[in-house]
Amino acid sequence: MAHIKLERPNLGFGLGLRPDHYEAILSDKPLVDWFEILTENYLVPGGKPHYFLEKIRENYPVVMHGVSMSIGSVDPLDKDYLKQVKLLSDKIKPRWISDHLCWTGMLGKNMHDLLPLPYTEEAINHVVDRIRQVQDFLGQQILIENVSSYLTYQQSEIPEWQFIREISERADCFILLDVNNVYVSAINHGFDPLDYISAMPKDRVYQLHLAGHCNMGNYIIDTHDHEIVDPVWKLYVDTLRHCGDVSTMIERDDNIPPLEDLLKELSRARELASSVLDEKIL
Repeated sequence: MAHIKLERPNLGFGLGLRPDHYEAILSDKPLVDWFEILTENYLVPGGKPHYFLEKIRENYPVVMHGVSMSIGSVDPLDKDYLKQVKLLSDKIKPRWISDHLCWTGMLGKNMHDLLPLPYTEEAINHVVDRIRQVQDFLGQQILIENVSSYLTYQQSEIPEWQFIREISERADCFILLDVNNVYVSAINHGFDPLDYISAMPKDRVYQLHLAGHCNMGNYIIDTHDHEIVDPVWKLYVDTLRHCGDVSTMIERDDNIPPLEDLLKELSRARELASSVLDEKIL
């Protein structure tokens, strides 16, 4: 089935839409270019989430970001879940839909975690086929996000960055590049994060994630409950130098601060992106 071909737009600088900030967004109309919603929070029709989403999307573009597609699982794709995603998409008209390059369970059990895949040719073929099925069902291309990881598989044959690049090109999908996840995994596994960034196909990176993490000393956990650290900001600049001007969004899922604090981080992202753009002009 033919699907709609997306042209990479630049939405600017966005935030994750969280219930803590519903009221402030409506009353203050903050300087945010767009919002990313967590798909699963809006699959049940009606109620407070849908009321605020409808109000907020009158003034801001939105994108959908899911955690339950389990694109890497060997279980059959959950068609009931996909139907709910499509109904929501048809209703709110997001600029795009994304989910994670991972598996979240097996034998019908959801482990509520984003689990990494072995980086093998067999896994590539499996995931590519499933992404094509999802894109045909939804009638549009999707974005896949790199996850943070804390273990590796002995079976892996190639590095993660080659794995995600191959999948995006063979499935003809796009990439949501999580800069913080690249940094977290680089520390945990001892690779150079610039090797990862420089391997990304520029024309397929449609969105960037920035977030904070928890440093446990000899390993890092991707927790989205702290401010973005300086090494991640630096890697963000390196990413923009490689990929160009890409829609950027800040995630915060726990220990959520007042909206003003996130707006300050968003301003820093704008300033850094502007400096990189100035470099390219010069």
